[in-house]
This record gives sequence, structure tokens and C-alpha cells, in this order.
Amino acid sequence: MAEKVWFITGASRGFGREWAIAALERGDRVAATARDTSTLADLVDRFGDRVLPLQLDVTDREADFGAVTEAVNTFGRLDVVVNNAGYGQFGLIEELSEKEVRDQFETNTFGALWITQAALPFLREQGSGHIIQVSSIGGISAFQNIGIYNASKWALEGYSQSLAQEIAPFGVKVTLVEPGGFDTDWGGASAKHATPLPEYEHLRERIAESRRSRVSTPGDPAASAAALLRIVDAEEPPLRVFFGTAPFGIMKADYDSRIAEWERWQDVSALAQGEPGSGERG
Repeated sequence: MAEKVWFITGASRGFGREWAIAALERGDRVAATARDTSTLADLVDRFGDRVLPLQLDVTDREADFGAVTEAVNTFGRLDVVVNNAGYGQFGLIEELSEKEVRDQFETNTFGALWITQAALPFLREQGSGHIIQVSSIGGISAFQNIGIYNASKWALEGYSQSLAQEIAPFGVKVTLVEPGGFDTDWGGASAKHATPLPEYEHLRERIAESRRSRVSTPGDPAASAAALLRIVDAEEPPLRVFFGTAPFGIMKADYDSRIAEWERWQDVSALAQGEPGSGERG
């Protein structure tokens, strides 16, 4: 299989690091970004000039465009763009500050958008490429205490589905990867927490128990690399794919409930439509 050139954000840990290593181990080249490039030093020692470490804060749009251009100038092309940088913002909706909400969107939603926009001219011109958007089961369902994280991923899902249709004629593909619970530090060191309101204290243990039941057996980030390689090597990759065994059941229960409710209220939907011609004015 032909060598691929990757651009991976958030490559210092978690999925980004495991996927960068898997790509490098099979002979591909990787532009790997991190806020602190010292976290990538061992990859440079091991893989030499096949890895390009780039210091990057994805919330900086100008820097995003510069980093993508530097990767293309160094490696000559781009084949796989992985928007992995992101974090989890914990907090009930009433508890969140304006800054916490805006920061969550700046990284999870806009950061991926800027990298995508920066890469698209190169991918369109070469007539190929694959954009991997790291979403979440929280991008199609929603859970208490991470509502603004859910919102940031729902936004990513929406514009990525539109994007897939827009760039298909140019030979460029899009896949939304939707992980369930994995053994990363998403809920640990990289997470942020709103100041709790005492009025919700009686709910917190119930919310925590609900989360524990969803991620009772976390997935292995290292194992996820083989799954990602299969996707990027596929002739017809999926628009959406779950990582882990739990998300499918969560999605099915959620969507079954939605469909049933929409059906129950279909008479109201018809009422809102009005009779043919009733909206016309003489």
C-alpha cells in the first residue's frame, strides 16, 4: 500500500498519539501537533524525519493554516487529516461560565473547522484525501453534566455531514469517528470542571453512577489504531463509525425513543403544516 502523509492534532497523548505511532510504524509520515512539542520528542528520536512535530494551539486560526502549509511544504502532500484535539468540559448547564462555554467551542468545534478549512485547498487540488473528525457518542446523544461538550460535538457532526457532501465531487472523503468510553485522560487531566452549584448536589451521585454504567469497561486506545487504519485504507469509508462496543446500544435506544415520540406527535406536525393553500393571501 502506498505511503500516506498524515496531519494529526492533539498527538501528545490518547488517540492522537496511538494513531500517530501506528501510522509511523507502518512507514507513513506524520505531521504531529501538540501545544508542547517536547511531548513528541520520543517520536522524533524513534522515527526521525518521518515525523514533523508542530507546536500548535488549534484555537489560533492563523497558526492552524500555517501548520497545515508547513506540513505540505515538508512532505509534499496530505492524505489523512485527523482533527483529534479536544477536551471534555464538565458542568451542568446552569453552572457553566461564558468563558467555559466559549473555550469548549473554540477547541472542539472551531479548532477542527479551521484545520479542515486549511487542508481543503490542498486536498481538492490533488483530488484525494480523507478528513477524520474525532467526535463522540456524545455527538449523537447527550448526557447530564457534559451538555456543552455534547453541543460542541453535535456542531462538529452537523458541519462535517454537510462537508462530506460538498467535497465528495473532488475525491475527498470525511469520516466522523464516534468513540464511547476509552482509557484516556479525557475525563482526567485534560478535563475542565465548572464551579458546582449546591442546588444540584443531590443529583451528582446519580449522574456519576449513570456515567459509570455507560463506561464500565473502557476501550483500549492502542487497539483503536488498527480500527482507524482499516478506515483510512478503505475504498469506501463510512461517514460515521463507532469506536467501542457500547455506543451502538446507546444510539439505538436514543433513536428508537426519538422516532417513537415523533410518531406520537405527528398529528401536531401536520397541524403546523396547515391545509394546502391556507397560507396564501388574496
